[in-house]
Amino acid sequence: MHRKRISRRQFVRDAAATVAAFYIVPRHVLGGRGYTPPSEVITRAVIGTGGMGMSHVLANGEGKPPETLAVCDVDQNHLANGLKRAGRGCEGYSDFRKLLERQDIDTVHIATPPHWHALIAIAAAQAGKDVLGEKPTSRTIGEGRVLAETIRRYGRVYQVNTHFRFGGYYQFGASKMLRKLADSGLLGTPLIARVGAGSGFNWKVKEWSGRTDLTPQSVPDVLDYDFWLGPAPVKPYHPHRVHQSFRGYWDYDGGGLSDMGQHYLDPVQYILNKDDTGPVEIEAQAPWPPHPDAVGMWGTVTMKYADGTMLILSSGEWGAPQPQEQPFIEGPKGKLYANYRTDPPGLFEQVSALADPPPLIDFDTAVRTRQQPGGNADVTHRSCTLVNLANIAIRTGRKLRWDPVREQFVGDEQANRFVDQPMRAPWHL
Repeated sequence: MHRKRISRRQFVRDAAATVAAFYIVPRHVLGGRGYTPPSEVITRAVIGTGGMGMSHVLANGEGKPPETLAVCDVDQNHLANGLKRAGRGCEGYSDFRKLLERQDIDTVHIATPPHWHALIAIAAAQAGKDVLGEKPTSRTIGEGRVLAETIRRYGRVYQVNTHFRFGGYYQFGASKMLRKLADSGLLGTPLIARVGAGSGFNWKVKEWSGRTDLTPQSVPDVLDYDFWLGPAPVKPYHPHRVHQSFRGYWDYDGGGLSDMGQHYLDPVQYILNKDDTGPVEIEAQAPWPPHPDAVGMWGTVTMKYADGTMLILSSGEWGAPQPQEQPFIEGPKGKLYANYRTDPPGLFEQVSALADPPPLIDFDTAVRTRQQPGGNADVTHRSCTLVNLANIAIRTGRKLRWDPVREQFVGDEQANRFVDQPMRAPWHL
């Protein structure tokens, strides 16, 4: 006999109605004005409760159905902090795989270091969870592609936590207006987008550079360092490798480019209408040779798309000095600056009456309606690929040709080794 599968929300709603017929139950279980029934709550688990992860841990209020049902961390102090913030109704885990076995969790928020992002997101999707991931989407291009394919195969919702596609970054306001301007032809083609200090962006290159003088230290009793490393190679413990400063090491992240890259480049991909493709040429200016372990400095990264569109990243922290003010987006007919000034003036007024691009659906709406969010897994994989391409150009020290369809470098075996990197056993895609 065929059995119809019902959702957790439907089960809770039906059960509450049955119980209410025979017993007096708390008002919040039944819902109504001023009360949210459990069937309407999007429950969450937060994996990684360090600095960024704590922003995902919502406190479970008194008299309300709990929302944060589980937190997970391999550092006992971080785990304790997560449990304290969430409060009643939340359980703690040191192994994310045990957490994913629970059937009452709707969404998983992943705020671990990036070398864990794709693996946990893939496991969450396979367990029937929707996923909100911290940036970058993945540490490698190959991981990102498998993640996007898994989300699609299991019919899950995925979004990376950048937000700026939906609004703007710093002074850039609504990104859909920039998309309309770029699409209008008023700036001409091909377009050049500049993402650097001169156009209002801070890459934090020095802040997230790694150290090359690390001496082995004892692992703190509160930290499961082997599990923290997970798929990454085993290297002696030093506190600068973990927690807030992990971004400075290639095994776990990619410096300021990986920290800020998707924040900046995800909306730029959207504005330039490049969500389904990528550049075909990438070239970087950076000190040579790069350190094999510690992320270092870089000056500029230039990316060129097949239609001639250019994306120029400038750190302003190494190499030739950058102009104090540069246009954010420029074409042969006009320029847009960070303060919304256009040259010639009045370009936004000319595009205000044009049709808006398709609406962008946020994560919570996507979870409730089963529509794909505005920054879905395929889209975020493409914007994260820009970050990884930039770092690979820095690490190889030469101009690279990229096939955005096959997602492989053309005629460059060494560069392609960075696309798919081995993981430490037993972890694998």
